[in-house]
Amino acid sequence: MQIKSQKTFFSGIMFTCVGAAFALGASNYNVGSAARMGPGYFPLIVGVLLTLLGLVVIATAFKGQDAGGDPVGTIAWKPLGFIIGANLLFGILLAGLRSIGLPAMGLILAIYALVIVACMAGANFSMKLSLVLATVLAIGSYLTFIVGLKLQFQVWPTFITG
Repeated sequence: MQIKSQKTFFSGIMFTCVGAAFALGASNYNVGSAARMGPGYFPLIVGVLLTLLGLVVIATAFKGQDAGGDPVGTIAWKPLGFIIGANLLFGILLAGLRSIGLPAMGLILAIYALVIVACMAGANFSMKLSLVLATVLAIGSYLTFIVGLKLQFQVWPTFITG
């Protein structure tokens, strides 16, 4: 057996690994049953389905016309760094970092930082477009999580809210 598409094969590996990690992580929670779902039920089901999808994708990598086609290219380090950095920055700004004395900056500021840094990963960065996107995302997040779901977490930095 020979891998016909490297991209498809490694995509399947990624799906399988992420799905297995979700399923294993869900096992730390009470799963319950289909009638009375516990907090681990949904992540377990999603993890298992993602793992199965990954295995199907891996199997399709062995089918095709030419061997060695669709090679995996080099890793795009700049976009990867910006995307990972944007997510880390979001978490730090949302929750704060007590070890260095950084207080929580709130949802809105964290969303703006996330979007601006993540948009820098693209080839054509536009600050104006990033600010528009961040504003739409911030309003949507506020309406969904604070107004709609009534979740209790800091929206604005403490120096603004007093």
